[in-house]
Amino acid sequence: MSNKNRFLKSPDLLPITHSGKKVNSLGFAFIWVGMAVVLAAFAIGGSGVESLSLGWVVLATIIGCVVLGVLMTLTGDIGVEHGLSFPVYMRAPFGTVGTHIPSVVRGIVASCWFGVNTFFGATAMNAILATLTTFDNWFVCFLIFAGLQVLNTALGIKAVERFADLAAPVIIIISGWMYMTLSDQALQNGREVWAWVENPVTGGAAFTAFMVVMMANMGFWGTLASDMPSISRFVKAPKLEKNWFKRNKAQIAGNLIAYPIVQTFMVIIGAVSYIAVSDYDPVVALQQSAGGVVLGILLLMIVLAQWSTNISANLIPAAVVFSNVGGPKIPFYIGVIAAGVIGIAVQPWSLFGIIIDMLLIIAAVLSAIVGILISDYYFLRKRRVNVPELYESEGQYKYMNGINLAGYLAWIMGGGMALFFPTYSFIVGFFVGGVSYYVLAKFWWFKKYEQAELLDPSDEKYLGISVGRDWEIETEEKSSAEIEIAAARAK
Repeated sequence: MSNKNRFLKSPDLLPITHSGKKVNSLGFAFIWVGMAVVLAAFAIGGSGVESLSLGWVVLATIIGCVVLGVLMTLTGDIGVEHGLSFPVYMRAPFGTVGTHIPSVVRGIVASCWFGVNTFFGATAMNAILATLTTFDNWFVCFLIFAGLQVLNTALGIKAVERFADLAAPVIIIISGWMYMTLSDQALQNGREVWAWVENPVTGGAAFTAFMVVMMANMGFWGTLASDMPSISRFVKAPKLEKNWFKRNKAQIAGNLIAYPIVQTFMVIIGAVSYIAVSDYDPVVALQQSAGGVVLGILLLMIVLAQWSTNISANLIPAAVVFSNVGGPKIPFYIGVIAAGVIGIAVQPWSLFGIIIDMLLIIAAVLSAIVGILISDYYFLRKRRVNVPELYESEGQYKYMNGINLAGYLAWIMGGGMALFFPTYSFIVGFFVGGVSYYVLAKFWWFKKYEQAELLDPSDEKYLGISVGRDWEIETEEKSSAEIEIAAARAK
């Protein structure tokens, strides 16, 4: 096997077989329960009630979450059907070499979010220790918390699911308690949470504010919509199931039920926190409205939630990306460590506000990738993928020196348009990226570089689990002796 092929066939990037899919519907839903409890969700709620009532903020959040949940499930089928991760499938629309730039952008974004969420969790951890003991050092908490998350993730997806199974019920119970505590605090300040608005707006301004809330929800989780395959490839699905909905029922339980419910509730908590103490950060609000053991228990939810979020939404996707770039020399656990180091190096404690703005801008740019993935997978290839060629340096996905120009041009156009229309950034980036890629690939690029699954659209050749196939990639070439033995047996 050539060095280039070996580079593409890192063990952590090979397709996950049916027996390797360990996460069931409940497990995936529990992973989402933990993932959705993040500071950005609280910020969306807090900023939303500055101009809209909480009811309108909730409606905008639900719409955004359901739309994004559909997109996540669509891209996630790549992992369910073929067992492929995000950076590996990206070799189809971007090329075996071209996959690295958009993948690394996503990996760095995930690493930065890891740092932001770790900082948020560390402040809660420090507040717990300061309340119950004389210890008060958030930076020590930050380093310890980061190390624990990296270790947990490096142990693999089953360890992640086990942690989610433990954390999710606690988070659900304590979230309700947190809502009631903050609502009482708001009422004591003379504010009814479902009616209070800081600076009410009407007409066109109200519609714009509504769309900002909706796009904020979609933009924040839009990055995960692109690399959902990196998680969904571990989700259980029945073999020989051709019905898309039945095959993706575990994904639907997480992406279209658990995620919208939990995300909406977290937005509500952020809004109530802002109404109560004019700060969307519930750590700050809780320190003003609770004390002692009660405060410690409420803050524990914040810690568990950041832990669960980071390992599923940030460390795993980032580690898979870095493993893809580094090849066999960079196994999954090294990718996890690299993500952790980057998350610490960006110093989220001193650049917190800048990081949030920067990451949301990048999320808008990455929305074009979601459109490109769906366009390539569903509308061009019709879910059929020549998977073995994804692992060949000289195969059909080599294109022009390893780069698919149709993918890059569509990404530039979609991402650029998203930045020009920030209020509608995710929708604009998604549609411009997806449509431009379809036109460029179908009528130009794939005329130059023919695709086997388009020339011969055979389900039996190019589908995975729905036709009972586990994609198996040879990682070593047979020796000359093995070839001679095989030839002798054939005679």
